[in-house]
Amino acid sequence: MALYHFHADLIHRSKGQAVVAAAAYRAGEKLYDEYYGNDADYTKKGGVVYTEIFLPSQAPAKYKGRTTLWNAVEKAEKHPKAQLAYSYDIALQNELTLEENIALARRFVQEQFVAKGMIADFAVHAPDKDVPNPHFHVLCPIRPVLENGQWGEKQNREYVLDEQGNRVRDESGAYVFKAVPTTDWGQKETLAIWREEWANYVNRAFEEKGLSCRIDHRSNAERGMDELPTVHEGPAVRAMEAKGIVTEKGELNRIIRKLNASLREIRKKLRSVLDWLSEIKEKMQEPQQPGLGQLVALYLSKRNAGAWSSAGKLSNLKKTSDIVNYLTENGIRTVEELHERADEAYRAASDLNAQVKDVKAHIKAFDDQIQLSLYLTEYKPVIDKLNSFHFKGRREKFKQEHEKEISFYYMAARKLKGHLDKEMNLSASTVAAWKKQRTKLAQQVSELTAQHSAIYAEQKKLLDIQRIVDNTLHEWEREHGLVRRKDRPAER
Repeated sequence: MALYHFHADLIHRSKGQAVVAAAAYRAGEKLYDEYYGNDADYTKKGGVVYTEIFLPSQAPAKYKGRTTLWNAVEKAEKHPKAQLAYSYDIALQNELTLEENIALARRFVQEQFVAKGMIADFAVHAPDKDVPNPHFHVLCPIRPVLENGQWGEKQNREYVLDEQGNRVRDESGAYVFKAVPTTDWGQKETLAIWREEWANYVNRAFEEKGLSCRIDHRSNAERGMDELPTVHEGPAVRAMEAKGIVTEKGELNRIIRKLNASLREIRKKLRSVLDWLSEIKEKMQEPQQPGLGQLVALYLSKRNAGAWSSAGKLSNLKKTSDIVNYLTENGIRTVEELHERADEAYRAASDLNAQVKDVKAHIKAFDDQIQLSLYLTEYKPVIDKLNSFHFKGRREKFKQEHEKEISFYYMAARKLKGHLDKEMNLSASTVAAWKKQRTKLAQQVSELTAQHSAIYAEQKKLLDIQRIVDNTLHEWEREHGLVRRKDRPAER
């Protein structure tokens, strides 16, 4: 019997998942995970009948290697809760041969995923079971590959502007922005198109084989399969209802529609409760991740365990004390707050860099104008001399002898045209105003640079603390086997 199944999910670290292990499971291979420092070995897994990595034209050829590809994806993501890859598992059809299924799935992946610039790690599973269950998996990095072969950004910042077009700041002084995805791969609308397209691919294959069966990408609820059917009213009943005459069939259909609406609402609430119960059950079975304070304490404990002298232990204690003092003074209580503070410092430093760059550009503009004013003053006598010649021969000879001075003068006059009077003179007050403005801007650069130095120092401290916390958390996860347990998906 033809069936439809198209499930989409995400691989991300916040659930303790590792994308290298996910790729190893789907391919039935043994891959070394550089991020976690262990092997993901699924060579004993049965049922993997075909694997292939599809690359768009801009992707480096080295990503044809599964270990290289997915370790590169892990390396590109710095955040401990980063989203790593899109994961899709899609049912194949028992009405088609294995070869026909693989050819159909390969064409779908190439035309729908790879054509949009996605890298696709493709694997076909046909488990040896009483009831055949062929299906295929597709694992796609979330980050796009740029034309130069480097990983691109998953999202860009779109700053909120006020009515004057200036950036808006929040209560803490940071600029307010929205995160805008750089691709449409993760959008619900894109997934809806892919789900419908897969049904179209399969139904065309059925039609070409002369089969009458078809699949439908819509859910049962969307098709109304589990709702009460209304009764046929007929033109006479509809005409009476249109005139406001209540009929038995019309009233019955109104009752049925209300019941169906109630059923939809009940299903919606029930689904929400079941999802919540499933999430709670999963959380209760997990070891509770240590908090920020526990991670700092674990760091000190592990450092001291490897220290051979009291001086080393004292140094470890001092460093830990500095970390605790900083976290306490700044009200940082959780790992998430630590990362948020680091992000704020990065944004503040970037904003200051942009301001310094803008002010320096204005300083350069004033420097250029001041230099041009010097050319006017210095080479004005040359121009006056040139204009005193009435004979063409002497004038041309003088121009050749003083070509540089004459050229610089007219260049300065052309660029300062808006500041010159009718006699082509530049007032001393104008130049004085430029120099005054330049002095003010130079002072502003000094102040901004001082602010940047303070923020950079804090940013450096935050990066050091982040590194310590993240490394300690990774060690804790490995010790509790979270990555291996959480990553392995249940076979359908």
